[in-house]
Amino acid sequence: MLTLASAVTGGLHLADTTAPAAPTWQLIVAAVVGIATIVLLITWAKIHPFLALIIGSGVLAAVAGIGVVKLFDSFTAGLGSTVGSTGVLIALGAIIGKLLIDAGGADQIVDTILAKTPAQRVPWAMAVAAFIIGIPLFFEVGVVLLIPVVMIVARRAKVNPLLVGIPALAGLSALHGLIPPHPGPLLAIAGLHADLGITLGLGLLVAIPTVIIAGPVLARILVRWVPLAPPTHVLGVAETTDTDRKRPSFGVSIGVVLMPVVLMLIRAVFDVTKTQTSGIGSVFEFLGEPLVALLLTSLVALFAFGLAVGRTRAQLQDLVGSSFLPIAGILLIVGAGGGFKQTLVDSGVGGVIANGITSAHLDPLLAGWLVAVFIRVATGSATVATITAAGIMAPIAAGLDPTQAALLVLAVGAGSVFLSHVNDAGFWLVKEYFGMTVGQTFKTWSLMETVLSVVAGGVVMLLGLVI
Repeated sequence: MLTLASAVTGGLHLADTTAPAAPTWQLIVAAVVGIATIVLLITWAKIHPFLALIIGSGVLAAVAGIGVVKLFDSFTAGLGSTVGSTGVLIALGAIIGKLLIDAGGADQIVDTILAKTPAQRVPWAMAVAAFIIGIPLFFEVGVVLLIPVVMIVARRAKVNPLLVGIPALAGLSALHGLIPPHPGPLLAIAGLHADLGITLGLGLLVAIPTVIIAGPVLARILVRWVPLAPPTHVLGVAETTDTDRKRPSFGVSIGVVLMPVVLMLIRAVFDVTKTQTSGIGSVFEFLGEPLVALLLTSLVALFAFGLAVGRTRAQLQDLVGSSFLPIAGILLIVGAGGGFKQTLVDSGVGGVIANGITSAHLDPLLAGWLVAVFIRVATGSATVATITAAGIMAPIAAGLDPTQAALLVLAVGAGSVFLSHVNDAGFWLVKEYFGMTVGQTFKTWSLMETVLSVVAGGVVMLLGLVI
């Protein structure tokens, strides 16, 4: 494992090639003021994160001594490159997720898993179901899709809904923080110049024990602390199914969802074994490229979740168009976050902070986790936490080997889901769905997120010692 000192020594060339805009003390002040501006605008002034990130970037650049004319040059460059790379992948993932839900593929996966699961194993089954169908879905979409299923299962089994709900939420949250093509991991991969395939493989390795501990295991404890009665209704949703509607099979649904993951993992195997230039290796080097893998999966989804279940071409066109509406805000935040990250790097702030972390002799994985935790708790946004931490840790990541860079991405992702509380929309979403008080939500959802973050961070650091 590389030490932090060697990582920074090898990784500060980017910052060193451009002279800092101001003395070190001024750059430190610029970082503090810029980040504080974003935090205050989001939490106190209730400004949308997109606007907060633009303003914070401008404030940081101004305090760092960048001239007024060039105040937003780095921001616009970072925004363009981020949307041009990460934004396209998010859009393709949204298409797959929309088609999966509309065709009933997600329902088919959940129903099949639950039908083959003994009653005492239902919490584990919900964790597996959430983990699988959450791959192409954004966290909020996964919650809205799965929680009604959780409530129906809890009502039928006459159990505390937290017993099956916490495992499902843990599965969704782990994917949200650790597994591409979710926005956070994609942003960290781009910002830290990590390999997506290696990150995906290691992310799955980290996520599995994390979900087990923060999901089914923790749920057994939480139901004793918060004894909720079995639900009698599901937020006004009737428990009915459309038996006349043709669904894709379980095998087809699982196959399409896992297709981009498998392609990217195979590519990573060829890369790690240095056989990517062989005949079959070069094929998967192309097919496993994230853009290609998600584009191919989108085309397969159009057939499997569209034409094959009776959708017309016109209906598919409308479905694809409607899949972009929910992610408009996400894309804006992602783009603005890329702009803020680039401002951190170009102003020299990232290099100064990296040197400060080096002086403190912190392990780079621990440092990345701590930075993400701080921003997450302050802003309530996992995406903002990931973006900011990636910008700060970028100079360090430049000196790491591909495996360590991937682990740094996962450390940042783990820190980005720490302690969801009242400044996080997910906190209120879970509270309302489960009908809990604020105190109960802290003792369940917030604690689960904290355990998930700590366990994932711990697993990442253990891997860093042995890989």
